[in-house]
Amino acid sequence: DDENINSQPFMRWRERFLNCLEGINRASAATGEVKGSYLNITGATMEDVYKRAEYAKAIGSVIVMIDLVMGYTAIQSIAYWCRENDMLLHLHRAGNSTYARQKNHGIN
Repeated sequence: DDENINSQPFMRWRERFLNCLEGINRASAATGEVKGSYLNITGATMEDVYKRAEYAKAIGSVIVMIDLVMGYTAIQSIAYWCRENDMLLHLHRAGNSTYARQKNHGIN
């Protein structure tokens, strides 16, 4: 589940999550190995993020991903949720380059 397709209207996250889990289950059955995927729960609001996280957990995912550009408070909030719900959290930095590569931005 790509980190850059987090909340675009044409990228239906529920269908994406189901398709990812279907592929994971098929690969696990074929190989006998444990497989997984980082489902991208990044959203426009924390309500969106929590809704996606709850759905990911409900369909059997054990790991979710957010983009770092959500900000420190959002990262901490979903990290607490993940701990309380026995979920792994992956932080992706794809959006960070929009800030970090500019030498005059003030954040680096």
